[in-house]
Amino acid sequence: MKASVIGATGFAGAELLRLSEGHPEVEIACITSESSTGEAIANMYPHLAGRIEKDLTSMQDIDDIAAKSDVIFIALPHGHAMKIGKHLKDKDVKIIDLGGDYRFKDHKVFEEWYGVEHLDPEAKAVYGLTELYRDQVKGAKLLANPGCYTTCSILALVPLLKAGLIETKNIIVDAKSGTTGAGRSLKLGSLYCSVNENFKAYGVANHRHTPEIEQAYSEFAGEDVVIQFTPHLLPVDRGILATCYANLKEGVTDAQVAEAFEAMYADEYFIRLRGKGACPEIKNVRASNYVDLGWQIDKRTGRIIVMSAIDNLVKGAAGQAVQNMNVMFGFEENLGLTQMPIYP
Repeated sequence: MKASVIGATGFAGAELLRLSEGHPEVEIACITSESSTGEAIANMYPHLAGRIEKDLTSMQDIDDIAAKSDVIFIALPHGHAMKIGKHLKDKDVKIIDLGGDYRFKDHKVFEEWYGVEHLDPEAKAVYGLTELYRDQVKGAKLLANPGCYTTCSILALVPLLKAGLIETKNIIVDAKSGTTGAGRSLKLGSLYCSVNENFKAYGVANHRHTPEIEQAYSEFAGEDVVIQFTPHLLPVDRGILATCYANLKEGVTDAQVAEAFEAMYADEYFIRLRGKGACPEIKNVRASNYVDLGWQIDKRTGRIIVMSAIDNLVKGAAGQAVQNMNVMFGFEENLGLTQMPIYP
């Protein structure tokens, strides 16, 4: 099966190449970069040398790329994938978008939070949080890969919302990400001197992943859910830890909580239920597609605190994209993704 990566020089794009090269069913067809067209990818990312010796092309040749591909991964900032998706809608190629263009059921939500007009509002995309939407992913031609914060946060509380064990009001998601979540482009806030020995919140009360989390929470709760979401920047390369706070309903027991998580995730290869009292760590999922979940119940306040850890570039981006590709093409879901986390 031939796969192409549009935007191969970003961190998510490079991670797609790393994972695709190790996938027994994938042959890398085309890789693109508008800023580095003609350059060898191994010159930009020496860790790929000897394994991926391809030159970068331009996505202006998108029809030719589509003709050479069974699947196209789009690893570009928002606003680009909807142009490509609209152009290729009648082509015999599957598309997996790692950006935000196709994540919302209502394109007006995208326009409100991302500040740009949606150019492909009639598209029928599947939201690809694999563990929750596997049946829809199987038949998808256009797939919206979830965001990194959203993957981590949604998986943490959906079992409790589905089981009706927590109140839908006053949910707080407090999340921290490594600097690769900000992308590879030069930004003042991502400079070494800005990040090193520092820790800060950003996007307070207006981060774009907020409505994406609310969309999934609302679906599984069966009612509209509004949350308080605050992301933070950690002085580390990769990893996300989301600490999610919710009020337990009266009379909910420890056993009911455990049963809710087991009911949804006991058979999931990539979700590791660490259980009550466990505090997941980002180092324990580094460079893997795993999600580590732990929780604690505060009897004094009546709250449950659920902690979720992922690698933002793998389960939060490229790994989940490959997981979705596996489902879309009928491969084993964990094919090419069974690497153990790197520790320390």
